[in-house]
Amino acid sequence: MTRVRVDLNISLDGFATTTDQTPENPFGEDWGRLTAAYAATRTFRERVFHDTSGAGTTGVDEKYAARYFENIGAEIMGAGMFGLHANPDDPDWRGWWGDEPPFHAPVFVLTHTPRERIEFANGTSFEFIDAAPEEALRRAVEAAEGADVRVGGGATTVREYLRAGLVDELHVGITPILIGSGIRLWDDLRGLESGYSVASETAESGVVHITFSRAN
Repeated sequence: MTRVRVDLNISLDGFATTTDQTPENPFGEDWGRLTAAYAATRTFRERVFHDTSGAGTTGVDEKYAARYFENIGAEIMGAGMFGLHANPDDPDWRGWWGDEPPFHAPVFVLTHTPRERIEFANGTSFEFIDAAPEEALRRAVEAAEGADVRVGGGATTVREYLRAGLVDELHVGITPILIGSGIRLWDDLRGLESGYSVASETAESGVVHITFSRAN
């Protein structure tokens, strides 16, 4: 049965985005600190950096990194995660990930700006749709063909799905750093834990992995 999943890195003070971006460093220095433990894992190095040497961490962070890619049949993301906000006037923009995006599945990008569908040889495709969360999810579930759907981000998109009660499993990796500004995941989500079972696990890196799971 298809489950709707979220995996997100947040800071100790709850921020899932940073505000120190520059044209030269579009993700900002804080983003590197926020995602350092995840980026160091063997799975991330293989799927995103295309490093087939087997290098990378293999502890608790690796367990959650590997889970991130398991049984995902489709993905939903906002325009910002794809990079449309940073590259609004570039009709040839194909995302941050080069010619081998790590998704290997259909990706539905929420945007009000029409763009042509993009397809890659590794099974990744990007389809740009102007749709409410429920409609985008319906299309993603259909495309997933029984596998899970991940709401990948950014934080604003994730919050919309959480507020609508559409997420079956939320995993957050809480990195022990303070960012101080950006978009907080938890704002206006009081009582979110109701209806979920909650588990936590601390990695060797100090990242605390918390999972909210709802029985289907």
